[in-house]
Amino acid sequence: MPTQPFENGIRWGIIGVGDVCEVKSGPAFNRVEGSRLVAVMRRNAAKAEDYARRHGVPRWYSDADELLKDPGVNAIYIATPPDSHAAYALKAAALGKPVYVEKPMARSFQECTDMVKACDEAGVPLFVAYYRRCLPYFLKVKSLIEEGAIGDIRFVDIRIRKPVQPDIVGASGQEDNWRVLPEIAGAGYFYDLGSHQLDLMDFFFGPIAAASGVAANQAGAYPAEDIVMGTFRFENGILGQGSWCFNAAPGDELEMTTVYGSLGKITFPFFNNYRITLHRAGREEEVFHVDMPKHIQEPLIRTIVDELLGKGRCPSTGVSGGRTNRVMEWMLDA
Repeated sequence: MPTQPFENGIRWGIIGVGDVCEVKSGPAFNRVEGSRLVAVMRRNAAKAEDYARRHGVPRWYSDADELLKDPGVNAIYIATPPDSHAAYALKAAALGKPVYVEKPMARSFQECTDMVKACDEAGVPLFVAYYRRCLPYFLKVKSLIEEGAIGDIRFVDIRIRKPVQPDIVGASGQEDNWRVLPEIAGAGYFYDLGSHQLDLMDFFFGPIAAASGVAANQAGAYPAEDIVMGTFRFENGILGQGSWCFNAAPGDELEMTTVYGSLGKITFPFFNNYRITLHRAGREEEVFHVDMPKHIQEPLIRTIVDELLGKGRCPSTGVSGGRTNRVMEWMLDA
């Protein structure tokens, strides 16, 4: 039976308190007015208890079903790898609890569709952790585009090159890195990093109407593809291209996105060295530096809480998150 959730504010439960919850997301739930983190779950009971103790969380579990059914929890944040996103989202929806799920939204567009349908039928909202939609750094890029700083937009170019063992593997190490196991992640690093980039393009320019690509596993270091080359077309006629290479030579790293317009271009990286450069014909370059928040998901979480409390809207939904999965599938399936 659905809960009546918000008389006493949003009381979050997290399924999967791993690395992403330490700084990026977990503490933010207690920093937003009307929101509290009241329960966490991890299959390793000792690690769940340790997280709860260190972060001042009242309850912890080693069984996700127990957290889902906790009557004191009225909203669920799913921070597990993608293979369990759909299953947990469907369970939360059946209990009438809103869902906030990590990116990529799921392993496949079909799983995303199932999640959206379940939440719609249950009458609960579904949000996806594409938090760049709310970060001031990327909102600055969006404002430059919308104010016509580079004229009419022609196309976008996304480029990323990293070595076979990139700096995004994290503490788990390469041997048990789920990000390169398609049965868990849906694909490889393309899904992990490219999803952020393609989702933000959707935010800037609207839905992508068509996409195609080629993918390969050239280095053979893990089961997933390690290079993807793609092209895409937005509904409004803007074109795009991308190259996601995760088998580059050490020292040849590159990560840059460029938006080309009729009067100039804007260049900016997604993942580090945050710096926006505006290039316009006949003028000096303009460089913008915008600080990142310590808890990088906090601005998006604030919009989620506001929507649940009837005070605003979140820009990252199950529908928009599903579109990103669909575009990635178009590129890989081609």
